[in-house]
Amino acid sequence: MSVDNVRRHVDHICTQIPSRLAGSENGRRMAEYSREVMAGLGLAAEIHEFPAVVSFPGAAEFRLKGPAERVIAANTLGHSVDTGPQGLAGELVWAGNGGYADYETRDVRGKIILTELSYSPARHEKQRIAGQKGAIGAVMMNWGHDGNAAVPYGSVKPAWGVPTPESWREEMPVIPCIGVARTEGLELKRLAERGRVEVWFRTEVENGWKPVQITVADMTRGPEQDFVLVGGHQDSWFGEAATDNAAGNSCKFELARVFSQHRDRLRRGLVFGFWTAHETGTMAGSTWFVDRYWDRLRRHAVAYMQIDQPSCVGTTEWKTMSSVELKDFHQGIEKRMLGNRPYRWHRAAKTGDNSFLGVGIPSFHGEGGFTADELKATANATLGWWHHSIECCRDKLDWSYLADHLRIYAAYLWELCMAPVLPFRFRPVADQFVMRLQELAPAGKPVGLDGALARAQDFCAAAERLDAAADAWRARYAAGHQDQAPAEALNLCIKRLSRLLVPLQSSAKGAYDQDPYGYTPQTTMLPALYDVARLGKLANAGEERWLLETKLRRERNRVADALDDARTMIEDGLNDLT
Repeated sequence: MSVDNVRRHVDHICTQIPSRLAGSENGRRMAEYSREVMAGLGLAAEIHEFPAVVSFPGAAEFRLKGPAERVIAANTLGHSVDTGPQGLAGELVWAGNGGYADYETRDVRGKIILTELSYSPARHEKQRIAGQKGAIGAVMMNWGHDGNAAVPYGSVKPAWGVPTPESWREEMPVIPCIGVARTEGLELKRLAERGRVEVWFRTEVENGWKPVQITVADMTRGPEQDFVLVGGHQDSWFGEAATDNAAGNSCKFELARVFSQHRDRLRRGLVFGFWTAHETGTMAGSTWFVDRYWDRLRRHAVAYMQIDQPSCVGTTEWKTMSSVELKDFHQGIEKRMLGNRPYRWHRAAKTGDNSFLGVGIPSFHGEGGFTADELKATANATLGWWHHSIECCRDKLDWSYLADHLRIYAAYLWELCMAPVLPFRFRPVADQFVMRLQELAPAGKPVGLDGALARAQDFCAAAERLDAAADAWRARYAAGHQDQAPAEALNLCIKRLSRLLVPLQSSAKGAYDQDPYGYTPQTTMLPALYDVARLGKLANAGEERWLLETKLRRERNRVADALDDARTMIEDGLNDLT
């Protein structure tokens, strides 16, 4: 693996194809560059073009009107509602992170909110919640250190991918939104906490349908070979966008270069996806790929590895977000390869271009991370203070740490492509179901969660038997066993379990639709049961309780059936081994 090769690609992208917005000429040129590089490695590489709803936001006009008057630099956020030349005036109120809990003691009806620009929740969800609460506009201050003067870009479109008639009607932005520097936002917050603050702003934005392009490169022996999908977005905001995501795409180029030299040895192939409309289309590119290649993904994709913003300068730890069945596999590699460098894990949520949860493909995403103290000092700037700003330049890449990224990515992919039995474990998955249902059980008794919990415990026992059988066969293959039939039976069982359980763990809408970006229930295991806690607070009979109880009873049935089916799948799979 060559860091120099990655650097050459990053330099080319940042200098020759900057500002790669989806639907722009440079967005198309980036797709062509990805195709050119991958085809030059001998891969079948093609560009897919399709219409998507994207956004071209401009600078916003923003004025503090009282208690003093001054002009503040601001950017219109992508997919903001256009105010028109008259702009929008109103009282500015501090709304914390902009999540539901922040409105429990605040009335923002008819007001403009000021929030942190964190991922708790994401911008898209802040906008959606603010609209629900009656706000008429939103100002989002950048993260980073308190002296960060970078003015942020970003999108506020909750609808994931190209909208459906329903998400077009229910999930598109409803209020104008702008971003301001952290320095300005903190001063506005201080003023708002002292007394009444009046502001005026005008948004400038072009929202609409444009042709956009993704690039897909295939390193398989044909459509019937299982494969690992390696993805990341190739569109970007204005400027170099070096960490986000020129570096990620360049890592994929280098991985493809090295793995293509060994492609005939690979038990499973690789497919590389260079998505678009990530930034201004809310994952339209990867979602289009899911919808169009559903059958192949469902039958043959074993895992999705995302590469987005690797090796940011200042990162010293390693962080991985993954589906639970992958945790032991990737942490074994991290422990072996990171030495004394700390590593940490979070359960995969529906962020980035993780459009594949509905298909049931387990996913993971590993990269350098900041320490807890650094995050605390920078308002939880997990992706660097420069993220989504004109400051996202090549000096924000740590080239020495990038070598470790490449080695770890290659190790992940080598094991996934070469292991006779897929390196997944389902007892940890079952434990997550049991713990979440135990947590919800007191409030969920009226909808029968105790029965779902019993099924989770049965699944837990079956999952332990499956893991033990898989470990035994891994040992036999390591000792030279040649018959592939047991491995094929185990792998089929593993894939079927993921297809069933990944959507259940990660989606409120289920397998065949996409939840909104940053949707609050996705912060928890079993998002479809998120409102069980609210049911426990509705003690009195009445319409609100009856409606919610009906919904949750049906979701409980979905969960219980899936857990029962998972247990049966395991039993059938183990029978196939005998």
